[in-house]
Amino acid sequence: MASDKKMDPSDQKSSKNSAMGKLVNTLELEQLEQNLFRGRSPDDGWQRVFGGQVVGQALRAATHTVKGRFAHSLHAYFMRPGDPKIPIIYEVEQTREGRSFATRRVIAIQHGKPIFTMSCSFHLDEPGFEHQIDMPEVPGPNELPSEDEMRDRLLNDMPDPIRAYWQQERPVEVRPVDINRFLSPREASPVQHVWMRPTGTMPDDLDIHQCAIAFATDIALLDTALVPHGRMIFDPRLALASIDHALWFHKPVRFDDWMLYSTDSPIASGARGFTRGTLFTLSGELVASAAQEGLIRDLEDKS
Repeated sequence: MASDKKMDPSDQKSSKNSAMGKLVNTLELEQLEQNLFRGRSPDDGWQRVFGGQVVGQALRAATHTVKGRFAHSLHAYFMRPGDPKIPIIYEVEQTREGRSFATRRVIAIQHGKPIFTMSCSFHLDEPGFEHQIDMPEVPGPNELPSEDEMRDRLLNDMPDPIRAYWQQERPVEVRPVDINRFLSPREASPVQHVWMRPTGTMPDDLDIHQCAIAFATDIALLDTALVPHGRMIFDPRLALASIDHALWFHKPVRFDDWMLYSTDSPIASGARGFTRGTLFTLSGELVASAAQEGLIRDLEDKS
């Protein structure tokens, strides 16, 4: 059962040099011209841009062209890997401006070619029917080891790729409900539950909060399709890449505290895995849902 204990602000880092500060800076785009923006990637040592970063930056570019509405859905395709060494140009098309809804189309460009495209919709906050599914019954974040505790207790037993991942400071802290999966991969049901929260203080800007959530929903999603095969995203024998990403914000939401990301993978077939995720607040409120299909290619499969 999730704990309702709120996060101690002293636990967060507010420095602009912290991982969360760098993420916020990454989401703050430079406007070059009307509907044209430039984004940069952090120097984190990765060979390609993290997909969640491109989703978050593209959404940020779109929000700069909309007033009085909040993003409620986006549908994106990844076409080429992003180069973290050079800026990404985001071109926004103001497709429709209705009375209640606004639609935008965003293209991300590098080396003169599109690497990503996204359509997103914005809606006025208005009343209507209300219902939701229940949050899964899982241990709360305060019942699980922190990332620092996991590093201290488990780092020496982790495989090299996982150790390198956990040693880095990241903008979003992740506490898996089942940490044993990272220590001894085994075949299991294609379901995962992870708690996530920002590692630093977020600015008082709803658009930035939604962009940060968009960034976070790419974490652990494709990995769920590997659970029934006893494999992980860190496996060097696998070629993995996001193909598309869809996200729905069910209501305006802030990313100030713990959220439970519950994911499942109904099917993997044809070198592709399909995954879904639901995002709940500590109080059990369902605030966002995601879906993704990704490439899963076994490099050792010679058949």
